[in-house]
Amino acid sequence: MKTSSFTVGIVGATGVVGQELLRLLSQRKFPLTALRLFASGRSAGKVVEFDGRKLTVEEARPGVFAGIDVAFFAAGGPVTRALAPDAVKAGCLVIDKSSAMRMDPKVPLVIPEINPQDLRHHQGIIANPNCSTAVTLMGLWPLHQAFGLKRYIAATYQSVSGTGAEAVRELESQVQAHVRGTPLTRKVYPHQIAFNVLPQVDTFGADGYTGEENKMMLESRKIMGLPQLRVSATCVRVPVVRAHSIAVAAEFERPVSVAAARAAIAAFPGAQLVDDPAKGVYPTPLDFAEKVKCGVGRIRLDTALDNGLSFWVTGDNLWKGAALNAIQNAELMLREGLLRPKGAAV
Repeated sequence: MKTSSFTVGIVGATGVVGQELLRLLSQRKFPLTALRLFASGRSAGKVVEFDGRKLTVEEARPGVFAGIDVAFFAAGGPVTRALAPDAVKAGCLVIDKSSAMRMDPKVPLVIPEINPQDLRHHQGIIANPNCSTAVTLMGLWPLHQAFGLKRYIAATYQSVSGTGAEAVRELESQVQAHVRGTPLTRKVYPHQIAFNVLPQVDTFGADGYTGEENKMMLESRKIMGLPQLRVSATCVRVPVVRAHSIAVAAEFERPVSVAAARAAIAAFPGAQLVDDPAKGVYPTPLDFAEKVKCGVGRIRLDTALDNGLSFWVTGDNLWKGAALNAIQNAELMLREGLLRPKGAAV
């Protein structure tokens, strides 16, 4: 098989995750000979540079996926629901970052370090997890393997880039307005985000939990293969540009120790142990922005839970929480022979 013959598409190429996909495809030297970029009609015609080439953005619409081997969807649930079936019909593998298909039992929801076996059971679409779920599980999964996870409670500290480029600009403009002493305006968030924290990510349901909080529960169960896992999350937006952090308290089936927990984290390929708090050593968003691994630290025995551990995990929401995880899934499929260019011998 000549992997150099791949044609790759990006739907939502002009958005914040689409731009990270472009950057990572180049950095990681993903084997492609053709790249097609798609976005909404208002962005069609824009010129984007990739590896010294100038590419014109096309309108994302039915009928454009013929000849594309794999398409990374980074344009939100409505676009996925409208266009992913058309892409699959054209023989294109869809790797989608939105929440549209995550809980569909026919669609694998995959973090390659955790459940790579599920990639073998796709029917044309593979879902990426929610950004907070992905980062949280980089700390939880190795501890589950060591001790057997029973339940977890999480509080997130989510960066504004998770909302998009307009939210980043809003935070920056509010900080600048504060420095100038001029009125702070808001458009993206219901309250000022600069110098503030907002205990709302997504909309509230009848049970008082937000969509983001329920995603963490449901997606954790599916990815980890623990359908009865008990999860309680409080998701909070903080005035940080990039990288999400999560404070986790977890209860396990078997006795735990800090030393064994640290060893499990250190051995896990998706995590970096950063844990010497007495010396001020622990993960921060600035340290783990644009990093492949997620940082885990502040590991300690939990004082409220039986067989409990508390820890802090930080990871890039645009990388492990979105673009990087999608590309890692495609890379793994290439290595395992699960992804072939059209016309390649089986």
